[in-house]
Amino acid sequence: MVKWFASALAALVLWTGSAYAQAEEQEVVDRARITVSSMLSHPDFREARAQMRRAKGVIVIPSLVKGGFILGGEGGSGVLLVRGRDGSWSNPSFVTMGAGSIGLQIGVQTAEVLFMIMTDKGLQSVMADEFKVGADASIAVGPMGAGVEAGTTANLRADIVSFSRTQGLFGGVSFEGSLIKPRGSWNERYYGRQVSVRDIVIERRVSNPGADALRRALVVN
Repeated sequence: MVKWFASALAALVLWTGSAYAQAEEQEVVDRARITVSSMLSHPDFREARAQMRRAKGVIVIPSLVKGGFILGGEGGSGVLLVRGRDGSWSNPSFVTMGAGSIGLQIGVQTAEVLFMIMTDKGLQSVMADEFKVGADASIAVGPMGAGVEAGTTANLRADIVSFSRTQGLFGGVSFEGSLIKPRGSWNERYYGRQVSVRDIVIERRVSNPGADALRRALVVN
């Protein structure tokens, strides 16, 4: 009886821990869906909507926190999704983004960020074990404003086009030099087994219904 109780308690602890961990990943997925829906429907992000129609993939960071005084840093978790040949979007692969910097800076800022991957080179770069923004693939900052004509950034020929919406005050915001890495442990918890980034976004060997709303939000007519 004691052995049975101990085993049941251990199983409950494992199940609770797993459920909590997956809830953490699901929260990022849900927040990514809110970021995509709100930014792509906002009149100031008409160009983002136009570029999404052409994008081969997208990284969504729903909450990137940047702050510091002289010494600065930034960090946040997000998701990578890739568009298939049939136009459908893959399930998400989790990523983390971070950077440190030294310079004349002060303040704290949070940002919602969309990195739209426009080229095969950009796509291969972001799927690597470590991707350095601006070094491993070129990046351009997408213009904002209701008066911006669609196609403005198309001539920049960048591998990745970034769009961000910020809150707070921070001098000298830039994504150059930031590192983006896969979160393998999060992928394993979310899909129930160990999988690579390629397994998720290219081979599509796993899925989670919790990501369906995010995948739908990326479909732009």
